[in-house]
Amino acid sequence: MNNLQIKKNPKVYDVCIVGSGAGGGMAAKVLTEAGAEVAMLEAGPDFDSSKGDMFKWPYQSPRRGAPTHRPFGEFDACFGGWEIEGEPYTLKEGTKFDWFRARMLGGRTNHWGRISLRFGPLDFKRKSLDGLGDDWPLTYDDIKPYYDRVDELVGIFGTKEGIYNEPDGIFLPPPKPRGYELMVKKACQELDIPVIPSRLSILTKAHNGRAACHYCSQCNRGCSTHSNFSSPSVLIPPAKKTGKLDLITFAMAREVTTDNEGKATGVSYVNAVDGLEYHVKAKIVILAASACESARLLLNSKSSRHPNGLANSSDAVGRYLMDSTGAGMGAIIPKLIDGIPHNEDGVGGMHLYIPWWLGDKKLDFPRGYHVEIWGGRTMPGYGFMGNFHKYNKILGELDGMARPNGGGGYGQQLKQDYRRMYGAMVGLEGRGEAIAMKDNRCTIDEEVVDKYGIPVLKFDYTWTDYEYKQAKHMHDTFEEVLDTMGGIPLWEKPTKEQGYGLLNPGRIIHELGVTRMGNDPRTSVLNKYCQAHDVKNVFVADGGPFVSQADKNPTWTILALSMRTSEYIIDQMKQGNL
Repeated sequence: MNNLQIKKNPKVYDVCIVGSGAGGGMAAKVLTEAGAEVAMLEAGPDFDSSKGDMFKWPYQSPRRGAPTHRPFGEFDACFGGWEIEGEPYTLKEGTKFDWFRARMLGGRTNHWGRISLRFGPLDFKRKSLDGLGDDWPLTYDDIKPYYDRVDELVGIFGTKEGIYNEPDGIFLPPPKPRGYELMVKKACQELDIPVIPSRLSILTKAHNGRAACHYCSQCNRGCSTHSNFSSPSVLIPPAKKTGKLDLITFAMAREVTTDNEGKATGVSYVNAVDGLEYHVKAKIVILAASACESARLLLNSKSSRHPNGLANSSDAVGRYLMDSTGAGMGAIIPKLIDGIPHNEDGVGGMHLYIPWWLGDKKLDFPRGYHVEIWGGRTMPGYGFMGNFHKYNKILGELDGMARPNGGGGYGQQLKQDYRRMYGAMVGLEGRGEAIAMKDNRCTIDEEVVDKYGIPVLKFDYTWTDYEYKQAKHMHDTFEEVLDTMGGIPLWEKPTKEQGYGLLNPGRIIHELGVTRMGNDPRTSVLNKYCQAHDVKNVFVADGGPFVSQADKNPTWTILALSMRTSEYIIDQMKQGNL
């Protein structure tokens, strides 16, 4: 676009942050509290979860809360999804990749399970252990102090278990397990599989001015009392309080601008409301737009000094894309049929989970997975007990009275079947580590632009045999546990031809690795402080710097790394190096 058409803000900020989620929010808090003048660009609107849909009943919607523009239900807090009107992405032939984007203050911290796991000491040096991928240029001991401070700032419940590669944190008391979770635990004890309290960033006690969770179990809608973690609840308010943060909403970042020496000078963005292009000047730029969105910005930021995109002399920007593996199995538990009505809401997530327990065993796949538990008497909504007509025949078999046609039904009998089966379903979901592969990547599709005129990403991703074998192991484990509980599967176990039920990459929404850190500028984008090797005043503070993903959810590590990076920036500014 002609420079004459760009509306330039004359102010020069100390830092411009692109994105307001976990990494961007943490950076804003740390930097503003240190006195830096910060501009934050957010592609969507402002958001305050205290004004959300937490207490609405499904019947208050004409769709009973069904997915509309929000794939996880009408009342879900997240504005966005895998498909956003006017914001396409493309796939290389044969690729299946689902890219989830959030367009709102706080990004995807408004939509997540609050599973807040630290990476363990082994997770930072996997190549040294199994020869695959690369080790991180830092260790658990380097990041542990920041994990501790994130625990203390945000609040997290859990228990000290002393498991080496599942590091303990600074925990609030966990909620009591639900009945079906105790049944899972009992079955797992028979199989020598550990089950421990979850580690979720939801307050079970009042903490740092935020109220304790009231157990309405609707965390995905955004918390009206700010009792769970999201960036707008915990990180953005203190940054605003300093008076040093200028939040610019509906700002769709186009590129990082540079000077003749190749140093970043700010960020150009399109205003999503008026369609005009603007420019923010800054001495330092932090990309925290989500891993792939930050990679897209770097790749679109071409100049004579950076012909392959900004910070991309290594050709590593966009490469080593990762997402967690995902597979699941559900069953009817006959012992839970005709259950006594009771309140078991609790927090909006599991109270118990299964950490990876076979790290010392020789398996036919590397790395591991953890298991998440679901079930119980959740609030009925749209699609509740879907496909019920296919499996209520189980009641007939248990009663010794076969249903006509094997299942289905209508009227009073069908309603009674629903009541009897309510709360009798239990499921297990595996979330595992995929190996970082150089050719799993995103690039710019030079032939397609979004509605803002910005070239879009094209994905090229393939699961390896490692991930398929891991999914098979997941299903073998699920089958063993649910069978020990006396469960009757809700669907057939997936076969090899069905990929063992392994979900598409991107579906677990843990995109990582496309701006990886490393000591060698020839093979990595960033150094161990998430600073670009090629451009010293550009940093990345989302999931992009990850070298590997572990079998844990990434948010707690994104927060810790962002805190560490932000304090490094402050130190370098004081020394006059930035």
